[in-house]
Amino acid sequence: MADPAPIPWNVPVLEVDPQSGRPLPGFSLSKDFGNWLQSSLVDGVASAPALYPVVSLTGQNASIGTTPIPLPSLATGAYRLSYFAEITTAAVTSSSLTVTVTFTHNSKTLTFAGAAMTGNLTTTIQTNIWTFLIDAASPISYATTYASNGAGEMIYSLWIQVEAL
Repeated sequence: MADPAPIPWNVPVLEVDPQSGRPLPGFSLSKDFGNWLQSSLVDGVASAPALYPVVSLTGQNASIGTTPIPLPSLATGAYRLSYFAEITTAAVTSSSLTVTVTFTHNSKTLTFAGAAMTGNLTTTIQTNIWTFLIDAASPISYATTYASNGAGEMIYSLWIQVEAL
């Protein structure tokens, strides 16, 4: 949403009687203030991207197979997916984590994959933002590919957000 226009302090909020200067009965908004309210706030909120529920997973220590993100039935159009993956416990020797997103566009299954996270430190993170087009009523899915070497296994968290544009 764009920043709203400043509040028009120089116009009355309520419609006033031009003779007495008092608010008209019924407390009607003035035309100028109502126009500001509509153009600055109502239209801005209506045009803001729609946010959908977040996938928030913690304590993960295995690959996650292709899993549809719990979304309502989506219309054909542009969407943006953001994710944040974090290694919360490093493996003893080495580890790797790859996040993959799958969607359908023009009746084809398409995939994005982030680079493998191989840092194996609790400061190892990855974030990505992808914008793409989908077919109506097709799922947007995620998956992870996990590998951990050594006696202590790597543990990770994953957060995903989808927005309609």
